[in-house]
Amino acid sequence: MSATADGLNGILLMDKPQGFTSHDVVAKLRGILRTRRIGHGGTLDPLATGVLPVFVGGATRAADFAASQDKEYVAGFLLGRATDTQDVTGETISEAQARASLAQVREAVSAFLGPQKQVPPMYSAVKIGGKKLYDLARQGKEVERPARDITVREITLISFDEAAQTGTLRMTVSKGTYVRTLVNDLGGALGTYACMTSLQRTRAGAYALESCVGFDQVERAAQDGGVQSLLLPVDGLFPTLPAVALTDEGEERISRGAVVFPRQARGMPEEEGALCRVYHAGRFLMLGQVRTLEKGGLGLFVYKNFR
Repeated sequence: MSATADGLNGILLMDKPQGFTSHDVVAKLRGILRTRRIGHGGTLDPLATGVLPVFVGGATRAADFAASQDKEYVAGFLLGRATDTQDVTGETISEAQARASLAQVREAVSAFLGPQKQVPPMYSAVKIGGKKLYDLARQGKEVERPARDITVREITLISFDEAAQTGTLRMTVSKGTYVRTLVNDLGGALGTYACMTSLQRTRAGAYALESCVGFDQVERAAQDGGVQSLLLPVDGLFPTLPAVALTDEGEERISRGAVVFPRQARGMPEEEGALCRVYHAGRFLMLGQVRTLEKGGLGLFVYKNFR
């Protein structure tokens, strides 16, 4: 008998196949798991493959946290060609005969390390004036886009073929970074054009590609009633935050939205604004935040409830 998703709660790490949008993955999983309480934590274009955290049940409240975390990618690129989408799926709009050497590419790549401004591509879900850019792009329109702050934490040139003018990059980037735009800008830095030829997300926050599953594995688990065994606990999304254990009194107070005092929260941080993972009897309840009380001293408040 096929299992339903009643009572399922947790994070399903999917290895997104090429050709699927993130929304396609969610739609297919809704059919497999027979539930609508599913969301994803970070959009991937159809060309891309790799880590896509999917949130099931009450875990959907954590999707925004996953989207805001750093991501690691491996991207292929081709120099000498520009497309309207900044990747090989688009129409060629410019070509150049200029050629770059391995040393030139390596030097140009290193200059992208650190905080910077990036103009989002027209083929993106960014909204300008209430309209998504890709809708305007499909109408043949191009509008001015304000540059956004991004950070490239790490970037490495894995390989470069001077004859073919193709290469591969590995990078770790902040939320909102468009890898295909970075590749496009790399071409400009080299005095030529460039487009992205492949993209694989190898890590999203704490989650690595090696931990991901495919549709076949999820379908087999659904048939066997073992989907819950594939779901990771929500607190794994916050491995660097300190853990706080509530007393029974503290759990009762927090359940009705009241402040919890330090004596009711073992391990509570002592810094104003600090976030922490909050447990009772070993069960993860929520993210808490430490704040100063009106009468002085610190208390623990609900930041995000995952019950």
